[in-house]
Amino acid sequence: MRIALGVEYDGAGFNGWQRQHGVRTVQAELEAALARVANQPVAVTCAGRTDSGVHALYQVVHFDTPALRTARSWVLGANSNLPRDVAVLWAREVADDFHARFSARSRAYAYLICNRATRPGLWHGRVTWDYRPLDVERMAEAARHWLGEHDFSSFRAKGCQSRHPVRTVYRCEVERRDDVVVLRVEANAFLQHMVRNFAGVLTEIGCGARAPEWAAEVLSYRERERGGVTAPPDGLYLRAVSYPPGFDLPPPPRAVPLPVSYHGYSF
Repeated sequence: MRIALGVEYDGAGFNGWQRQHGVRTVQAELEAALARVANQPVAVTCAGRTDSGVHALYQVVHFDTPALRTARSWVLGANSNLPRDVAVLWAREVADDFHARFSARSRAYAYLICNRATRPGLWHGRVTWDYRPLDVERMAEAARHWLGEHDFSSFRAKGCQSRHPVRTVYRCEVERRDDVVVLRVEANAFLQHMVRNFAGVLTEIGCGARAPEWAAEVLSYRERERGGVTAPPDGLYLRAVSYPPGFDLPPPPRAVPLPVSYHGYSF
């Protein structure tokens, strides 16, 4: 039997998604919790591995098990054994041909920047802070250069294990609401640090250090060394994963409210 789960987590206390010896990871915590429910070892596969400090609103995983449990039992049982910074949102029995990673049509990320003179206290670790005034119109103009299919080698971490650097970006938008700047990116798949490197380039453009055309120049270099700084992970969220409707998975949340000081703005 194959089970799919929707999972959310605060990545601040984890050394990323992927199981690693001697460090705390989301995958290891989730597998340990599910093993208690199944009364046997469980190995999960995710839609997209997240790095240290990166959060998820809608991570999707699957696992195979002979254990017979209701969807409610998987959710409640897992959550009773998970730490407070990870939660299972839903569980579904799925067809054997469903694969959390390979069945996905696209992934969507949101990157949040608190753009004001003083650092945030309420959302420490959940947004990136940039004290420099950022021009969102310049950033949005620059982001449009990355739409479509491109070789994104300039935005790829040196340690990225993807077999090739070509990705298709369906959406790349920047907007402001009060003192929050939000970058939204949707693509068929992502390279390691790709969104964080997008954010690093865009903030340099937004503060006036570079022209919007620099975004296209960096893309054309196909060299990470010339790709600008990598933005911190704090403000990065795996926002959604899209699958063909035939799998009948619950949709991602439409909006998640920011703290009250941000007037209920959602991303």
